[in-house]
Amino acid sequence: GTTGHTWDGDLAELNNPLPRWWLYLFYITCVFALIYLWLYPGLGSFSGQLNWSQTSQYEREMQAAREKYDPLFEQYLKQDVAALAGNGEAVQMGERLYLTYCVQCHGSDARGSTGFPNLADNDWLGAATAEHVKNTILNGRVGVMPPMAAAVGTADDVDNLAHYVISLSGGAHDALKAELGKGKFAACAACHGPDGKGNAALGAPNLTDKTWLHGGGVSQVRAAINNGFQNQMPSFGNLLGEGKAHVLAAYVWSLSADERK
Repeated sequence: GTTGHTWDGDLAELNNPLPRWWLYLFYITCVFALIYLWLYPGLGSFSGQLNWSQTSQYEREMQAAREKYDPLFEQYLKQDVAALAGNGEAVQMGERLYLTYCVQCHGSDARGSTGFPNLADNDWLGAATAEHVKNTILNGRVGVMPPMAAAVGTADDVDNLAHYVISLSGGAHDALKAELGKGKFAACAACHGPDGKGNAALGAPNLTDKTWLHGGGVSQVRAAINNGFQNQMPSFGNLLGEGKAHVLAAYVWSLSADERK
C-alpha cells in the first residue's frame, strides 16, 4: 500500500515494511544500550552496576605500571647519573621520557631554540654536573636577568655596551662603539665577572663564547640590557618521581658526552 501521499499527480509514497535484518539489528542495539546503561554510568548520577569511572581505570593502569616499572627504576637509582648515562637500556628509556616531557621546549634533537637551552652541547647555565641536571628536572629553575639600562646610562651607552659584549665573543660589532662601551661593562661584572666569563653558581652565562640563549646579535643584546629576562623551567618532580627523573637526567647527560671528551 501507500501512505496516501501523492505528488505531481502520480508520484506516490509507498508504505513498505523494513527489511527483517535491519529490524532485528535495531532491536539488538536497543537491548545493548539498555544493558550498557545498567552496567556503566550514563543516566544522571547513576554510576552503573560495575561502578566504573575513567579515574578508577586510570588509577588501576597506573598502579599496574608502577608495579611493573618501579623495581627497575629503583635499580637504576642505585647507580650514579653519570655512570647510568653509559647504560644503553637506561638511555633508551630516558629518551622516551624526553620525547614525552621535554621535546616541546628543547626540540626533538635536544638542541633547543631561542630562549630554550641546547642540551646537546657542553655549555651549562649552572654546575656542569649530571646531578645538577637531575636537580633541575626535579625542582625546576628560574633564570632572571634584571633590566640594566638605568644602571648603564643613556640609550647610546646601552648601544655601546651591546657592541662591547658582542666583541667579547668575536661577533660582528662596531669597534669604536665597543671601546666606548667597555667602561660600562662594570654594571654587568657583578654577575658575568670582570672578564665576562660568567658565574656558574649564579647561572650567569659566559659572554665570551659563541653560545647565545636569546640570540647573539647587537639588537638582541641591546634588548636584553634594556628589558632583562625572566625564564622558568617548570618542576617535573611531582609528575615523574625521582626514579624517572634519574633516568631522564642520564639521557640528557649522555647527549653531551662527545662534547665533554
